[in-house]
Amino acid sequence: MKATLHRREVVRTLLAERGELLVVSGLGSTSWDCTAAGDSPLTFPLWGAMGVAAMTGLGLALAQPRRRVLVITGDGEMLMGLTSLATIGVQRPRNLALAVIDNERYGETGMQATHTAHGVDLAAIARGCGFDAAQVVWRESGLKAACRRLRAGAGPVLVQIKVVPEKLPLALPPREGALLKARFRRALLGAAMDSA
Repeated sequence: MKATLHRREVVRTLLAERGELLVVSGLGSTSWDCTAAGDSPLTFPLWGAMGVAAMTGLGLALAQPRRRVLVITGDGEMLMGLTSLATIGVQRPRNLALAVIDNERYGETGMQATHTAHGVDLAAIARGCGFDAAQVVWRESGLKAACRRLRAGAGPVLVQIKVVPEKLPLALPPREGALLKARFRRALLGAAMDSA
């Protein structure tokens, strides 16, 4: 099957009417896509931390069990952190969802093919690790239901969303790690942060 979805449109759809959704965006393109959809202090973009988006989301979900956490990451980043799926499957946080934007390419290093281009099925791996729900979406027709599952389905949830490989203009979030951490913490904890 051939992908027809475009990643910026997919991420914009995932973040539409996000409310208080906590978002962790993986290294590179998914962070640019989240910023292009509208920079938010409730989005924590990872700069230069390949392979840790899912585990960062897990830590956040465990620390904030009453809040929904959505990790938006790419296939290359997810492949590097593949063992995180097993840890998430064991921990079983009901408030955690992962959207893997899969263009079957390492976009930050020259668009080389990833293992998903050769048939590696991240949704099947997630199911094998104990995720309550995991699926692959190829078309617009499946995206709406997948978004509902990512935003509200009992977790852990993983949706691998196949998108066309494309190079897009960068939409960079702030680069300062301390600033990103402080703004995310303040947006999450509000006045409680000042007393902590």
